Amino acid sequence: MYQEMNLDNINLNLEPPIEEPARQYYFMAKCREWVWDFEQKNGRSPKACVVNMGCQMNAKDSEKLTGILSQIGYEKAPDEHADFVIYNTCTVRENANLKVYGHLGLLKHEKKTNPHMRIALCGCMMQEPEVVEKLKKSYPFVNLIFGTHNIYKFAELLANSLESERMVIDIWKDTDRIVEELPTERKYPFKSGVNIMFGCNNFCSYCIVPYVRGRERSRRPEDIIREVRQLASDGVSEIMLLGQNVNSYGKTLEHPMTFAQLLKEMEKIEGIRRIRFMTSHPKDLSDELIRVMKESNKICRHLHLPLQSGSTNILKAMNRKYTKEQYLDLAGKIRQEIPDISLTTDIIVGFPGETEADFEETLDVVRKVRYDNAYTFIYSKRTGTPAASMENQVPEAEVKVHFDRLLKEVQTIAREQAARFSGTVQEVLVEERNEHDSRLLTGRMSNNLLVHFPGDPSLIGKLLLVKLEECKGFYYMGTIS
Repeated sequence: MYQEMNLDNINLNLEPPIEEPARQYYFMAKCREWVWDFEQKNGRSPKACVVNMGCQMNAKDSEKLTGILSQIGYEKAPDEHADFVIYNTCTVRENANLKVYGHLGLLKHEKKTNPHMRIALCGCMMQEPEVVEKLKKSYPFVNLIFGTHNIYKFAELLANSLESERMVIDIWKDTDRIVEELPTERKYPFKSGVNIMFGCNNFCSYCIVPYVRGRERSRRPEDIIREVRQLASDGVSEIMLLGQNVNSYGKTLEHPMTFAQLLKEMEKIEGIRRIRFMTSHPKDLSDELIRVMKESNKICRHLHLPLQSGSTNILKAMNRKYTKEQYLDLAGKIRQEIPDISLTTDIIVGFPGETEADFEETLDVVRKVRYDNAYTFIYSKRTGTPAASMENQVPEAEVKVHFDRLLKEVQTIAREQAARFSGTVQEVLVEERNEHDSRLLTGRMSNNLLVHFPGDPSLIGKLLLVKLEECKGFYYMGTIS
């Protein structure tokens, strides 16, 4: 829809529409008037910088923010030396919050030298009431604060902010609304994320996400299909379906549909060559999904299956709703049905109450599943989650020892797993010129491994056959076949 919307045709003398997303296009046109006025006074266009600090869903939201700003007339700035800086925040770990405060401290001085500068904060961190109170008290120079549920209202909120000298705050506790069809500026022209659902119902005891992203709500399949068809017509060949737990897609729809059924609909769309998805919760991963992945020529041979812990006792305390044995059975079934699949995972070390025996259980799962990669984290206490008030917090020194042991085990196995493709020819999507050597291109295999190989930049965005000559541990050096 947004590609057909001409902001010049919007009559700002009328009241703004009630319906979305038409209402937001009205406010984009209104903001553009402010941009024109800025250009007349300063002899240049205002510059904006959107800083993404979170997950793939945050990145997708940041593309929307960037697209809206581009429609309004802002030029993209390469860094935070800009007229408008937006931080799209994450709050999964405490360090993420501290990072935002650090950036704001630096911008305080920047704003003194640039009287035009405006600062906005959005995303998961803004859904925490204590954060907003701290910002009001200690960072009054921030102009606009909004959260995750009303990001589609960005143009309207920006218009309100441009007309006000006061801090504009608009935080919703929850929502059942889904508004898409807004301008988006993709990082890559040939691949794109696609939101299929929002929120999470799992309430893992360590996780703040359900509190800041809200309860699960799925987009209608016909809306997703229409978006993916449009992406295909724009030249996109790879999509990544996004949700906090894609395996539970469709449960909130008027006419329920499984995630596996949605994938089968995605496969029918001409022009889409690759389908990825993120993230899968083990408790909801069905035999139907495994079968669809096995039989598909488009679904990538990569599955991210977060473990978090190999100890059934710790998994229970985490409220993960599966046991070690159930996880191993599932991973074994996936490996058996799809032998060439790449399995990756998330693991938390030092969860409250974790003993040496619990940690050994985690190592046991790592050795049995043989992950192609694992994202390992030291437990971070998040205020507002049940785990934050649990007793038996593990001493920092003990956690560090366990973390180092786990990392060594994971890396050793991952290198061995990667090496099994040496000498084979694999299809690679060329993503970019290598940042360390301009003579090389960097591409990604179906299993998510990176490959670097000599080639011309004109090949970026194409799917090529590449021979994997040498495994370097976590990536390959290759040649075009």
